[in-house]
Amino acid sequence: MAMANVDKGELMDQVKQQIAVANAQELLNQMTQKCFKKCVNKPGTSLDSSEQKCISMCMDRFMDSWNLISRTYGQRLQREQSNF
Repeated sequence: MAMANVDKGELMDQVKQQIAVANAQELLNQMTQKCFKKCVNKPGTSLDSSEQKCISMCMDRFMDSWNLISRTYGQRLQREQSNF
């Protein structure tokens, strides 16, 4: 019986890890698309300095926003779980 619990726990950990990886990939994909569209007017073989700066700032803002949303969502989940 204990073996089944360990296997179930390990399986849940693996699923959680896969979900985290998928979420990170989606975040990176969204950030890349949004910042590229915003900052790169004429795609070429390299980025000029203004494009590099724009992409850097865009990525920073995107990550700051994502972190704020994640923290707020996590706090909301904790509040809802404590009410049960």
